[in-house]
Amino acid sequence: MSFIPFCIPTARVLFAGRLCASLAIAGWALVYLPHLPSGFVYAEGIPRRGDLAEALYVSMVSLSTVGYGEIVPGEPLLRLVVGAEAVSGFALLTATVSWILQTYPAFSRRRVLAHELDLLRQAAGQEGLFTLKPGHGAAMLEAVARSMSVVSTDLLAFNETYYFHETRQRGSLPSNVAYAHMLATQAQESGNADLRFAGRMLQAALDDLARVLRGKFGHPGKTSSEVFENYETHHRHRQAGGTIETV
Repeated sequence: MSFIPFCIPTARVLFAGRLCASLAIAGWALVYLPHLPSGFVYAEGIPRRGDLAEALYVSMVSLSTVGYGEIVPGEPLLRLVVGAEAVSGFALLTATVSWILQTYPAFSRRRVLAHELDLLRQAAGQEGLFTLKPGHGAAMLEAVARSMSVVSTDLLAFNETYYFHETRQRGSLPSNVAYAHMLATQAQESGNADLRFAGRMLQAALDDLARVLRGKFGHPGKTSSEVFENYETHHRHRQAGGTIETV
């Protein structure tokens, strides 16, 4: 996976987390400001201040759940407010970490699908489905269709994962999705009913993916093939002139 594209979405998530935390700190600080310093108990040797900087400090240590203990709320209502901020800070941290952890399975599913398509292309060659028995080919296409639907759902659930680019073509869905489209076309033109059904199923999954790419990420194209070509170009596995880049 490319280092720079990998950092960009991660940085976006971290930036969004810091922005939310900063807004929360400022908001809670405005709640504390009218109650400083009389509403808080100060440890011995700590100067009693009632300015915005003091309110921001109290809010920051409360949101981060650090709680040094040198400034604590003395009024019952303030105790509840500080506790509520600590809970919200823990929830914010948990949500950020959970998002990062949940994205990795989505990366793996997309990479596995791309790698399976690449292996199939290498094994089947130009003949594609014609090298397989109809029943085997239909089962394989149905499995690919299910995996393709999962990847489409992942892109909708975790938009930022789109911006993670694979440097190796064999693990890149943009560079292998056109082959899946070719297999779907072959199957729909087959004389076998099971293959035709599996081809329609795969084509429907590909059309869903194309709609996600067109609607969520702005890839132009009237047909799914045109959308996939633009997808491949954007992820740098296809040059603007249409030739495939070597990796």
